Amino acid sequence: MGGGDSAGRLVRPFTLTGGRTRPSRADFTLIATVTAVDPQPAEAARCQPEHTRILRLCAEPMAVAELAARLDLPVSVVVILLCDLLEAGRITVRPPRPVSRTTPDLDLLKKVRDGLGRL
Repeated sequence: MGGGDSAGRLVRPFTLTGGRTRPSRADFTLIATVTAVDPQPAEAARCQPEHTRILRLCAEPMAVAELAARLDLPVSVVVILLCDLLEAGRITVRPPRPVSRTTPDLDLLKKVRDGLGRL
């Protein structure tokens, strides 16, 4: 009976996305942070259960990769669902902060090295 479970698992993501295989936007990377809008828009359409779970999980900011793990869904499927929610005005997305291009503070690095050496 494990074969039936496997087949059901393969069909489910396709059903969740309405057959879509590509996101409609490029806003979402694995480390982009998603947050549910509070309060939710009054004119918001009724959601699928997975959309509702995303909104609940994103009451606090959450990375796309963590969200996919908690939902136990492929990242590609989660990104398509997130696109739906973003376009409906139900979530916000914040890209990762760029890495600073400044040179490291050598004094700080030396203090860390010295502190580690004393351990």
